[in-house]
Parts: sequence; structure tokens; C-alpha cells
Amino acid sequence: MSLPSSGVLIPASKLPDVKTTIFTRMSELARQTGALNLSQGFPDFDGPRYLLERVQFHLTHGQNQYAPMAGVMPLREAIAEKVADLYGCHTDPLETVTVTAGATEALFCAIAAVVRPDDEVILFDPAYDSYDPVVRLQGGRTVRIPLTPPHYTVDWNRVADALSPRTRLIIVNTPHNPTGSVWSAADFAALRDLVRDREIYLLGDEVYEHIVFDGHAHHSLCADPELFGRSFVVSSFGKTYHVTGWKIGYCVAPAALTTEFRRVHQFVNFAANTPVQLGLADFLRAHPEHHRALGAFYQRKRDTLCAALAGSRLGVEPSAGTYFQLIDYAAVGDLHDVEFAEWLTRSAGLATIPVSVFHAVDPGRRVLRLCFAKDDTTLARAAEILCAL
Repeated sequence: MSLPSSGVLIPASKLPDVKTTIFTRMSELARQTGALNLSQGFPDFDGPRYLLERVQFHLTHGQNQYAPMAGVMPLREAIAEKVADLYGCHTDPLETVTVTAGATEALFCAIAAVVRPDDEVILFDPAYDSYDPVVRLQGGRTVRIPLTPPHYTVDWNRVADALSPRTRLIIVNTPHNPTGSVWSAADFAALRDLVRDREIYLLGDEVYEHIVFDGHAHHSLCADPELFGRSFVVSSFGKTYHVTGWKIGYCVAPAALTTEFRRVHQFVNFAANTPVQLGLADFLRAHPEHHRALGAFYQRKRDTLCAALAGSRLGVEPSAGTYFQLIDYAAVGDLHDVEFAEWLTRSAGLATIPVSVFHAVDPGRRVLRLCFAKDDTTLARAAEILCAL
């Protein structure tokens, strides 16, 4: 074998079709153009003052070395207490709770823990973009089932038809990114019926668990003993406390699954940030009212944005959860959504996310995703831009 003329070996890519994520691309375009950024899902306001103070305290009081691989015990205990309080799921923090460097790492570790070559993993389209590449890196393949608009509900007959002897994992994302849909108790009952008596694992991406609207409750895999017995349940402190840059997430799973999860985690990212973990533990115990009130906090922002868009030419179906809102621009133009999102950023000064990129097969709809985790001034300006279209 000879080297290329450049002298640099170029590997055959394991993910040759994977490009820079749409979140990076749109945020960079917003930066270049000075556009208002409602694309990537992060707030433009800071986390709670007491939380910042507690992290600073631990940072300046010697808590700056490696944390235990599974996370500092005070945080794992606080997570277990929260899960018991909200979902009636009583777990041993020593054996079932693992703190990770963000939810994305937790998703990777959970998939890698159970997916084998030639296994099939069911995803619901539009699907968050990290799932499919991780499945393929394990030698598996994804089976994509489209959700039904405008409420993006699951067609359980299609799920039943998609199951095969190779089905190894189903990824459940509720509240759902990018659509903002929320699974009902009936959805969980249907899932329970389908996986019973089958060797199928579940991965619950529940990072928006506290952001559910209109008086509805979040249904967690943790709350269903039958489903939890085969589940990895992932959540994120970044979404809950407005501190996405800290990249602290966690996974709750039965002990046997946690053992496999940690076998991967210890070699992906041995331990997450120590002073931040300790600060989160302090805040979680001192101020549980924060996560309990988060849905109402974001519902006010959703309602503000939707009311401001009422006079526009856009189709707006208020989201059921998350801090994302879909808008249908079919009455405004017929550009493909990627092209329209780029035009909107460059020409109108507003960055959004095109939804087609989350589908395996382009559905041909004219839909963009907005992030409303922004201050009211930002939302008002965004609405002005959209109403002028």
C-alpha cells in the first residue's frame, strides 16, 4: 500500500453521508449575517442565580478533580429522589443512575450498549439527528416510521408492521424534538402491548420532560414498571435550568442495563464536570419548584409567540411541549424548506431550522422549527419579521 501524494492517509469514512449538523450550519449562518437566531435550541437568558452561585462555590472550594465515573453521589441521589417524586419510580442511585456529559453522550452510550450488527432500531420521523448515525456505527440499521401531521401522532399499526425478529430497540422521544408533540397514555399502552413478550429495548429521550403544556402531564418510561424494565431513560439539566453549555445529562435504567451503559460510558467520557455536578445537586434539592413550574414558564412564551403570529400568513398549530414551535409557510412561498430557511436568514434576518432534514425521506412539506426559549423582546422581533412575509 502506498501513501497518497500528499503523504496523508485518508480513511474510508464510516459515515460518508454525514455532514455538519443543521444546528451548527444555521447558527453559523446567523452569526455571519447578524440574523436573529431562533434555530439552535438554547435560551438567550441565563440559569437561576442560586445555581450559578453553588457552582461557583464548588469551583472555588477545591472540587475540581475527576468525579466518580457514574457521577457524584449527591447528584445521583437527587436525581433518584426526583424520579421517585415525579414518576413513582424508586431506584438505587448507586446502581441505576449515571451522570453524563450531556444527553447526547447518554443517547450514544445507550444505543452502543445494546445494538449489535444487523439489529434494527425503530425511529419516528422527523427524528433527532443523532440517533441514526450512532445506530449505524454499531452496525445496525434504522427503520423509520413517519409521524402523522399536523399533531405528529404515532400510527401504531405501522409500528406493528415494522417489527421483525431483528428489532432490537425503539427510540421514544417525548416531548418530541423537532415537532413539539407529546405522547399520551394511550401511546404508552400501545407500546406496552407491542413489546410485551419480545426482546426489544426502549430508549426514552425525555430531555424536555418538564416542558409540557395545556394542563397535560409528561408520561415517562420511568412511570411504567413494565416498560421501565427494558428502558434507558435520558434527560438533560441544560434544558431544565437554561444552561445548555454545561453539557450535563443523565441516564436512569435498571441495574442490568446500567451495567452495560457504564461499560460504554467509561470509555467515551469517563466523568462529567465535577463542580457543575455538585452545584446541580444543591439546586435540585433546594429548588424543586423550578422544574415543577417550567411548563408554565415556557407555555407563556409559546402563547406569546403564537398570538403574535396570529395575523401572519403562516400556519401555526401550538406545540404541545418542548420549547419549539413549528410554522407552515406554504402560503408564503414554495421554496424547499432548507432553501427557505437560508433565504429567511440572509434576506429577512431570522434563523430557523428546516424540518425536512430530520426525515429519511423528504415529506415535501413547507415547515420550519422556531425555538422560543428567548426573551420576550427577541420573540416580538421574530414575530415582526414573520408577519411581514
